Amino acid sequence: MNSRPTSLLIICFLLFILIVFYKSLNKTSLYEPESKISNIPEFTSKIFFENRELTSKQIFNQNKFYLFNIWASWCLPCRDEHPLLVNLSKYEQLEIIGLNYKDDSSNAKKFLKELGNPYKKILLDRNGTIAIEWGAFGVPESFLIHKGKIIKKFIGPLNIGSIEEINKFIK
Repeated sequence: MNSRPTSLLIICFLLFILIVFYKSLNKTSLYEPESKISNIPEFTSKIFFENRELTSKQIFNQNKFYLFNIWASWCLPCRDEHPLLVNLSKYEQLEIIGLNYKDDSSNAKKFLKELGNPYKKILLDRNGTIAIEWGAFGVPESFLIHKGKIIKKFIGPLNIGSIEEINKFIK
């Protein structure tokens, strides 16, 4: 007689555990922190292939869409998203600006030679301070910019869904 309530209790407990596990399957484990940045941070950086500096005001000065992409040659997800950037570089209404993050110049040049260069300009961030000013959490990250404002932040590598979002904004 004592075993029946115990069995019922065990079954209820197992059912509860099953429901909790089932509900957790639908939740994503990707953490996306909120970005509080809306204006473009002011900074000065050297240009990758040239021996001169530019300010953010000189770079993002036109009334057009920019995609600011933080990347590195040692970053495997950067390699995965690179073909998408190359395709995006064909859009006339979008200018892609790269920020080479804590990278070795010769490795970055090999990366671009092997995979192509989708960037209109590449800026250097040797110590990572520019990426921090932008609120980046790692590489790759991309920021869609229009009229001097950040209108969308993409954490992690771009994917087909990201490209569709970018298309909605620029059309």
